[in-house]
Amino acid sequence: FMKRVGYEGRFGGQCQAVGVDTAEAEKALEKVVGKSALKCQPIGSGSAAPIDRITNMDLEKQVNTSDEWIAQRTGISSRHVLTGTERLSTLGAQAAENALQNAGVSGEDIDLVIVATSSPDDLFGDATSVAHQIGAKNAVAFDLTAACSGFMFAMITAGQYLDTGFAKNAVVVGADALSRWVDWSDRNSCILFGDGAGAVVMRSVSESSKAGMLGFAMHSDGAKQEHLALPFDGEKQTLESGHEPSKGRYSPITMNGKEVYKFATSEVPRVINEALANAGMTAGDIDHLLLHQANIRIMEVVAKKLGLSMDQVITNIDEYGNTSAGSMPLALDEAVRSGRVKNGDVIAFAGFGAGLSWGASIVRWGDA
Repeated sequence: FMKRVGYEGRFGGQCQAVGVDTAEAEKALEKVVGKSALKCQPIGSGSAAPIDRITNMDLEKQVNTSDEWIAQRTGISSRHVLTGTERLSTLGAQAAENALQNAGVSGEDIDLVIVATSSPDDLFGDATSVAHQIGAKNAVAFDLTAACSGFMFAMITAGQYLDTGFAKNAVVVGADALSRWVDWSDRNSCILFGDGAGAVVMRSVSESSKAGMLGFAMHSDGAKQEHLALPFDGEKQTLESGHEPSKGRYSPITMNGKEVYKFATSEVPRVINEALANAGMTAGDIDHLLLHQANIRIMEVVAKKLGLSMDQVITNIDEYGNTSAGSMPLALDEAVRSGRVKNGDVIAFAGFGAGLSWGASIVRWGDA
């Protein structure tokens, strides 16, 4: 039996022969090749949100709605939004810096920065700006776009780089400012979205028995993309030569709420169970359920289908609304800092949204 202890990549690597006894942990976790244990651990969390806060009562003045109607159907009471010249990359950097402090890691020790966002300040990407702001001068940095599944996908992507030996320490940021793309006259969408950022610090470990990412699954279905989209809406412009290249512009967010609800309540429990199977676990092994903060009713249905209580569900949707890629790490950080999530706890993460895309990961928090 051969055990991979690292690739000949950025930090070198090698293979070595091990006996059956030494390989028991690997055998137990490698339920599906490429989808089970990744040799990495999440060791710190951080978050940041804008100061400006729009309540449901504020929205009563904007559209035909009510605080009671919004709260009952979504679980949202308020949302925070960037204003004026405030930048999403600054918010993401604040979350990342808070995560570094929580983990006790310096920016100079970071080898990889991934920013999950669909609403960057710079269309070319915000990750390099975030890396610069946190002093991660030795890191490679790039953006990942998968909307509300972005943070989940980014964690799994970082886990792959850590598992192979390419990186030793990574910062994964989820940040979005979808308030920039909301039609504030559309009562079906303006009530949902807010801005926010969260981050985790992840580090590589040498043995699968110490792995913090235990199993995962990822999916997408472009046939249903129209149900949740932020489409390009180019403006015609004519050059002196007669050519007519489009001038860049995007339409506000469009959403078919009923279809998204049906999709989420059917696919999310399924993908969590898939990730649990890849980890060699069952729902009974879960301490906490952390879903993308889209709608409290979706969380209730998913928890019920998994046989979990709402006491196990981590949520802060009432305060922040749907912050897209920022929602899960923002809620996670609050749970970690309050002491609700403890070292060694098992968390089932699940992201879902535009694309349509969805995924789940079973994570053991900390260095237990």
